[in-house]
Amino acid sequence: MVTTEVVHELRRLGVADVDDSSLARALYSTDASLYRVVPHVVVRPRSVEEVLATVEACRVTGTPLTSRGAGTSIAGNAIGTGVVIDFTRHLNRVHDVDVEARTARVDPGTVHAVLQKAVTPLGLRFGPDPSTHTRCTIGGMIGNNACGSRALAYGRTADNVVGLDVVTMSGEQLTVGAGARAASPTLDRLEEVVQGGLGPIRTEFGRFGRQVSGYSLEHLLPERGFDVATFMAGTEGTLATMTGATVRLVEDPPHRQILVLGYASMAEAGDDVPALLPFGPTACEGLDSRIVDVFRTHTGSVPELPRGEGWLFVEISGTDPAEVADTVQRAAAASSAVASRVVTDPREQAVLWRIREEGAGLATRTLPGKALSGWEDAAVPPERLGTYLREFDALLRENGLDGVPYGHFGDGCIHVRIDFPLDAVGGKELFRSFMFDAATLVASHGGSFSGEHGDGRARSELLPLMYSADAIDLFAQVKAVFDPEDLLNPGVLVRPRPLDAELRGPESSRDRLDGRLGLRLLHDDGDFGKAVHRCTGVGKCVADNSGSHGVMCPSFQATRNEKDSTRGRARVLQEMIDGRLVTGGFRSSEVHEALDLCLSCKGCAKDCPTGTDMATYKSEVLHQSYKGRVRPRSHYILGRLPFWARVTSPVAWLANLGLRMPGIRSLARWAAGVDQRRSLPTFARGTFSRWARRRTTDTAGRPRVLLWADSFTDYFSTDGGKAAVRVLEGAGYHVELLDRSACCGLTWITTGQLDRARSIVASTVAQLHPYVAEGVPIVGLEPSCLAVLRSDAVELLDDPRAVDVARGVFTLSELLRRTDGWRPPDLTGTTLVVQPHCHQASVLGFEADLAVMESTGATIQRLSGCCGLAGNFGVEKGHYEVSVAVAEQQLLPAVRDAPAGAVVVADGFSCRTQLDDLASVQALHLAQLLTTDGS
Repeated sequence: MVTTEVVHELRRLGVADVDDSSLARALYSTDASLYRVVPHVVVRPRSVEEVLATVEACRVTGTPLTSRGAGTSIAGNAIGTGVVIDFTRHLNRVHDVDVEARTARVDPGTVHAVLQKAVTPLGLRFGPDPSTHTRCTIGGMIGNNACGSRALAYGRTADNVVGLDVVTMSGEQLTVGAGARAASPTLDRLEEVVQGGLGPIRTEFGRFGRQVSGYSLEHLLPERGFDVATFMAGTEGTLATMTGATVRLVEDPPHRQILVLGYASMAEAGDDVPALLPFGPTACEGLDSRIVDVFRTHTGSVPELPRGEGWLFVEISGTDPAEVADTVQRAAAASSAVASRVVTDPREQAVLWRIREEGAGLATRTLPGKALSGWEDAAVPPERLGTYLREFDALLRENGLDGVPYGHFGDGCIHVRIDFPLDAVGGKELFRSFMFDAATLVASHGGSFSGEHGDGRARSELLPLMYSADAIDLFAQVKAVFDPEDLLNPGVLVRPRPLDAELRGPESSRDRLDGRLGLRLLHDDGDFGKAVHRCTGVGKCVADNSGSHGVMCPSFQATRNEKDSTRGRARVLQEMIDGRLVTGGFRSSEVHEALDLCLSCKGCAKDCPTGTDMATYKSEVLHQSYKGRVRPRSHYILGRLPFWARVTSPVAWLANLGLRMPGIRSLARWAAGVDQRRSLPTFARGTFSRWARRRTTDTAGRPRVLLWADSFTDYFSTDGGKAAVRVLEGAGYHVELLDRSACCGLTWITTGQLDRARSIVASTVAQLHPYVAEGVPIVGLEPSCLAVLRSDAVELLDDPRAVDVARGVFTLSELLRRTDGWRPPDLTGTTLVVQPHCHQASVLGFEADLAVMESTGATIQRLSGCCGLAGNFGVEKGHYEVSVAVAEQQLLPAVRDAPAGAVVVADGFSCRTQLDDLASVQALHLAQLLTTDGS
């Protein structure tokens, strides 16, 4: 009833984007915390007027209202039971930058990185820089009083707020900031509360820089000018709804070095912090070796680090490079580190900061069990840090727990992920008791339960352990001034919900899913529920990943809809496992709508710090959904394309002739479920394997190599295969082919026909394994097919031969790089526009390909992201617009802007098809590029 009333009122007041569907409610039921609260409705306001209308609708219907930015809160302060208002969709602009005043006026939903991009050319920056800066919003930062790695230099968000525009639940609009304030009944009552509580405010608040827990009442003291704008930072959306902000900008020093200090333990690193702070570091970050180990495994490389089990990254910045270098050397000499290294290369520095920024996601993979947030954000005065870390580690051991600490050591702020056994008997009770014990420990050191993320649902109940009864009463009085009906983010800070209420349900799905899984899900113990709960909501998938050489998440980059992000899809699958909101299991409409625009690119498997693999989950969902049922037409045609290609090959000329006839062509598209705007690929007049076997070359006695002719190379795009034979023979190899065709089963996998895919892959592995056993390298030319053998085959087959084959197959470039005496053609003066296939970027790795192309002397423009075709996805009816929009992210603009004579390189059959279809560009396979005549 509440939902109906508030939805009616929202629409009556002219709010356009109002969504009370079960899909939307599933998408917004969690943030990056351990909590699950399903909202009644999601609102995405298009204007300030719609924000005001939303507040009014909630007031008159008595509906709770929760503001949400990027949804990356780890304390549960971006979820709520009533209306969740998402500012990121529409209210996300930088309106004005005043260079002289060094301020910027922004919407609440403006992403931090967008603001930085706008002001960096002016020599300015917004100081605070949370690890989620690629997606977190300024409004969310203000709500939580976010800080980031460089708070030592630039302060907290509160220190960088100049003015705020807010609206209270009574509808009063306030502009607060420096200067004389306008008459306001609300602010008059607030001033009365402050005057009545001067004693506890002066003695209990503002004791050290990272004291963020509770309301920061010290900013309202008369001697501080009753600074309401600064005070509002960190109130977590519990007092008013923000409609705009003016923030302070600072100059960014042009020179920086990172002093990496190694220690025997993180506690010893903490001991050293006070000795380093006098050198004025911009940042002083701590990182446990286990996080670095996970990053190394995940990406394959880490810059050289000094020996140690933990490190401090001490960044020194300035305008004089010699002065910076001198300060670094003096800091190194003053430290008690067991080893050190100075990093000056900006590229190495970027990797080190990436490790630190992805710490939250990487930390979830460091322990044998699941490493969780909860007690995530405590801070103590820096001089107490080492002692606190030792006592905290002892507390973990007393409770049979383990944790991986990292964070802002220079500020005394520690992030940690802990293996709370929430699914075990007594696990929630242990969680609750540990949280109280940990809070007591922090309070004993004069610390704060939150150092930058806010208290939210995770820590608000603990505040009486940190503050006196008088201080807690002041919080309630302030809340009553702004929000007497307790409608704004209820359960947070004032009258808090129990910290163990609304915890997410069990993650395991073993007892709740019918039927045997089609995939083994080796990294998640064969448990689909554990797999989809890999996503913890860190939200890297909702960042603008262009320019990062990443892939995740192509459809979200095109649509900017939460349902099309990896995180959004994972949330819906988690709700499917939970079964309370999404009730139809694998066949539920919410699940299929969320997965519809997943391109199965596997970008998330590589780019997501937690290793969420949505392509795999989609295959399993389709497998379970259509077992014993009629499938979409495209599954029977496009999903079995290699089969149809093999059948059609003997009459390829006749099939091509028919597909040139408009009537037959349209009918064929309809039958295959192909969009009528798509062209259909033509069959090769003769297969590649037939051409290769007819060749007579004397290469006997040379090292053997098996060139695996995948279905796309064999039946459609034979030129790449022919070129590969020439390149390999030119490199000194004797090229062999299989006696009969061997398919990877990719199209069956992506359409969820896993039983048939298993049979196909088993046959191919059986054919390839003897070569691997003999030490003969196997080269594949189609990245998506090769990726199946590298990853999907071991998920489908419980066969040690599949593991051997995964290790024994190579890309052309991987083999050439280890071939003595091979020399590439000289392409000096040629510009290459290179589109890596998604599976090259996410599964195979693209480093070898890039190195081979660089060795030619060509100028290389490497693109990021996806081409948008992605096998059957881009040709299926209903996907055309998104497929084109994905291509327009980078690929098509790069091709249009390429200099005359540029060569476009794309190993993927899908990528080349997309370029031909949308841009009439004939791209080359790497093998074609490497033939001496360039053909």
